[in-house]
Amino acid sequence: MPTKLLIIGGVAGGATAAARARRVDEHAEVILFERGEHISFANCGLPYYIGAVIENRDDLLVTTPDAFKERYRIDIRIFSEVIAIDRETREVEVVHLRTGERYREGYDKLILSPGAEPLRPPLKGIDSDRIFHLRNIPDSDRIKAYLDDRKSASAGLPNPAARICQSEPSERALTCKVVC
Repeated sequence: MPTKLLIIGGVAGGATAAARARRVDEHAEVILFERGEHISFANCGLPYYIGAVIENRDDLLVTTPDAFKERYRIDIRIFSEVIAIDRETREVEVVHLRTGERYREGYDKLILSPGAEPLRPPLKGIDSDRIFHLRNIPDSDRIKAYLDDRKSASAGLPNPAARICQSEPSERALTCKVVC
């Protein structure tokens, strides 16, 4: 009976683990759960997309769930969040975020690669609609839409990726001054 491997999380860690698992065991049943829409994208390109250095959003995608499934024979379940792990029964509880359907999935082996949540310090004004975090493609879409709609005079980005948006081509495309 083939080994059943569940991978929680896609993008760099989970998608890489899934591809490696397939190379190690051609017969394993591999299922990758990703709570978002994209299983593999260029994280480092997000600021370039916001700054219009990368003009086409699809250029951020490394692969699609269908292409990944076709290439590696891996069951990809997007919009699926693992909400509980039962180590005794070796099962996870999954909720499909679009339909609300809940189900349990058994496993022999489990890889956790859920990524991170952005830190939102308890500061006055942190919930302002003018404060964003940048972790994935939907985050970059929100920031880009906000800047496009408002033609802001400046944008503050408190992390090293801000340097990318601070470049002259980005500032010209954004029509705003970027400050760090």
